[in-house]
Amino acid sequence: MIEIKKLSRSFGNLIAVDNLDLDVGNEIFGLLGPNGAGKSTTVMILTTLLKPSSGTAKVCGYDVVRDSKKVRSKISYVPQDMAVDRKLTGRENVMLFAKLYGVPNRNSKVDEVLEMMALSDRAGDLVKTYSGGMRRRLELAQALVHEPEVLFLDEPTLGLDISGRRKIWEHIRMLKAEGMTIFMTTHYLEEAEKYCNRVAIIDKGRITAVGSPENLISCIGENASLNDVFLEKVKTPEEQAGFNSTQYRNLLRRR
Repeated sequence: MIEIKKLSRSFGNLIAVDNLDLDVGNEIFGLLGPNGAGKSTTVMILTTLLKPSSGTAKVCGYDVVRDSKKVRSKISYVPQDMAVDRKLTGRENVMLFAKLYGVPNRNSKVDEVLEMMALSDRAGDLVKTYSGGMRRRLELAQALVHEPEVLFLDEPTLGLDISGRRKIWEHIRMLKAEGMTIFMTTHYLEEAEKYCNRVAIIDKGRITAVGSPENLISCIGENASLNDVFLEKVKTPEEQAGFNSTQYRNLLRRR
């Protein structure tokens, strides 16, 4: 579904994505990394919002630069920041997307995705009265109204309480079971470990690890977690500056 070959993107002297190679199939795929690692830049390229400096990327067989319109017809993107109009009702928000995509039988399709996201009973209410979890589910309803093949999610559960996060993941897993490819970023490593089929860790624009959470964790050792893998594969700002935390702790013990 997604093919990335030697993909790079620079902003002046800053290399945000550095010679990336990655293949994603029909799965829930998590792109993990610290702030500024290149996650958002990668997603923006794959969703045709940003052109690469070099290399290629294909989504559903279409090149993101040459065939950008065809790519956009096959995907949906739910950004981290709120993408709904608070002054409209839930139904009006989804209907707007249905019209933009030229969805046939709009009324029935809008009703279908609202019901799928458990929003039918609040569809006529203004979005400003929705909870954070409801707004996130509404964004998913908007994203699904034209039946995309690939869904890009940027921090889908950020800022939600435990109940809201669980509901979002229930819907994501349901979409995967129905054949949709999910490409997401998240800082919640425990969620990635539990729900993602595979993950890639990106640091300073380069992939440092890729595989299933189970396989990556097994390489670290017994009783490890994806958090341990992350710490192993990502350099902290102190380490990048040459600071050795182990030596520092040993020095403190001697004093």
